[in-house]
Order: sequence, then structure tokens, then C-alpha cells
Amino acid sequence: MSIDKNNKVVVVGAGLMGTGIAHGFVSAGLQTVLVDTNAQSLTKARGAIEAILNTGVSLGKISTVQAEAALARLSTASDLSEAASGANWLVETVSEQLAIKKAIVAQAAPLLAPDAIIATNTSALSVTEIAASIDSADRVIGMHFFNPVHKMKLVELVRGLATSDETVARTRDLCDAMGKTSITVNESPGLTTSRMSAMLGNEAMYMLQEGIATAEDIDTALRMGFNHPMGPLELGDLTGWDTRLSVLRYLHQTLGEKFRPCPLIIKMVAAGRLGRKTGHGVYRYEDNKAVLGSGLKGSVL
Repeated sequence: MSIDKNNKVVVVGAGLMGTGIAHGFVSAGLQTVLVDTNAQSLTKARGAIEAILNTGVSLGKISTVQAEAALARLSTASDLSEAASGANWLVETVSEQLAIKKAIVAQAAPLLAPDAIIATNTSALSVTEIAASIDSADRVIGMHFFNPVHKMKLVELVRGLATSDETVARTRDLCDAMGKTSITVNESPGLTTSRMSAMLGNEAMYMLQEGIATAEDIDTALRMGFNHPMGPLELGDLTGWDTRLSVLRYLHQTLGEKFRPCPLIIKMVAAGRLGRKTGHGVYRYEDNKAVLGSGLKGSVL
């Protein structure tokens, strides 16, 4: 089934993930509205999308005409009620807080087209609980993208308790239109990737805390020994240790002791060392590039 290019897509949240998702939709030929209450975030997101498109032109992957057309399909808004009116798709990608996600879905659902699909980009929270905020829970699905969205091909489609087969099929078609590879998983805390990634990153931090190896050597071990594109500490800096801590706490609560957050992660978040977005995590960053040799030594902050 092909996707109607006249469909209107609303992406809620102009952070890193929302920016990448919006880029994916406009590149797929879909009219897209990016919504955020922060005007500066919207300006930054639009600039980032334009930069990604321009890079595609410089690399010969798309033409200048295609880049300009994609950017023209993007609009921004601060009012969700106005943006959601009559839309065919809504993807929320706000912070990993259940109450906020439920509030957005509940606000938008009555305004969307009657058969609109509502997707949540949550990496760990319950799609079923989010869907319970509206009557038509069968139209709610998890659509978990990966960072950076324009480079990462995988999307996890997460079935909640009420998610219909039609919703899954239509969302898979949307992924195909974006050039993504989708897998379908039944709802479970942490899904597949977040559960494995959280455990790997947590164990890497325990190793760092115990002084088993430097951050650089731990990351090198995973990159060179297992062919991972990034080491677990590099990935944590990219994702944000506040986000990683939130996921670990949820997994610890739902799946048990093996997911107890490493104390070093808790210390780093308390110190504001969240990763790339603050310029300092396990590594320091200048112009978003890691400064080698700046990794934590043992448990010293």
C-alpha cells in the first residue's frame, strides 16, 4: 500500500529526535508540521533540517531541487490544537514522561482526521498506557526511531494491547515510504533495542566506575571487538545520560535488580554532565566533537 502524499503529518517535539523525524517525513514527500512551544527550538530544528538536506546535495544523494522541495514541505507551529486539525498522522517525541505523552495524545486525538494514526517515539514507556488516554486506542502505536534519524535505518513498531493490525500495516507502509526498515515487537519494557542498549551502557559505566579500563578503551573494545559503530559510553553521551537514567530507572522498576542504574550515571546527571547536549558527559565536546583523553578515570568526576 502506498502512502498518500497529500497526507498531513504532525511531529510534536522539536528536539533532536523530532528534528530527525520531521526531516524523514519531508524527504519522503509528506507535508509536515513540527510543533514545539519553544520558538528557539523550532528555529534550530529548521536550520538543522536544512543543513542535513544541504549535506545530501553536497554528497550527490539528492538534487538542489529536491532539497528545496523537501524544505518547502516543512512548516512549524507552537499551537498543537491548530497544527493537529485534520492531520492524518501524529508522532509525539517529547520527553520520556508518561503524563506529558498522555496529555499530548489526549489533546490531539479529537482534532485529527477520524482514521488518523497516533505514534509515540517512546523508547521504554508503555504504549498501552499512552493509548489509554483516548477512546480509539487501536489507532495508537509505538514508532521508535533511532538517532541520528537520517542515518539510522531501523524503526521499532510497538504493538500496544489494543493496537490493530491495520494500524501496524499502515505504519509499516509509512516506514517503507521513508526508506526505513521496520520490525514489529509486542510491548515490553525497553522493547528490544532500549533494553539491550540500557544494560550494555549501564555495565560499561560500572566498569568505568570500578577502574577496570578507561572510557576510551571500553568504547574501543566494543567498536573493534564487536564491530559496533559506537562504544556504549560514546552512545550514552549522544543519547544523553538523563535520558539513559530515566530508562534505567523504569526498567529497574519493571524488570528488576539487573537494571539498577550505576551510581556514576546518577552522579553525572546530578552534576549536569549529560553528554553532547551539554558539552560534557563521559567525554568533553568542542563543536560537538569529542576531545580525546577527557574520559572519566575510574569514578572521579
